[in-house]
Amino acid sequence: MDAELLGWPLDGPTLRLDHERFSYAGKFVMSNTGKAVIREGDDIVAAAAFNEDRTDDGALWIRYITARNDRRGEGLGPHLAEFVAERASERGYERVRIAVNNPFAFEALYKAGFGYTGETTGIAELVLERPGDRSGERYRAGLTEFRGRENLSDAERAFLADAEAPPETL
Repeated sequence: MDAELLGWPLDGPTLRLDHERFSYAGKFVMSNTGKAVIREGDDIVAAAAFNEDRTDDGALWIRYITARNDRRGEGLGPHLAEFVAERASERGYERVRIAVNNPFAFEALYKAGFGYTGETTGIAELVLERPGDRSGERYRAGLTEFRGRENLSDAERAFLADAEAPPETL
């Protein structure tokens, strides 16, 4: 499966995803973000939406990454994030950022070469950046942020109980 760039934000690409099979499906209909996908045959199995940082010309934000519900956990998200980051670098962006709201996404983005910046958004998402600080200390600081939350699922608690060292990159 290869990733494919559908267009940059100014190209105005839109994408219709089945809301029952993809999280954030409605966000991909918007034409103000660039889009990239992973296909299996003619079927889209993962998608990313991204746009420029309004305050930093050298940065691109990945706004959403989604994998089809039945394909989660297969590494599609990190593969797509890595693809978008590489295309952004080729286009002249110095940094790619993404904000994550759960420890599984945090781990997946580390696999794609992102590192925790130590910053959070106003809605309690941790900001990661590529290239970024991928040290064990920084990774554990992100885990600590998640461990301090009350609304974790049992699966998230189990993951956090065992997580200590940053994962290897793809």
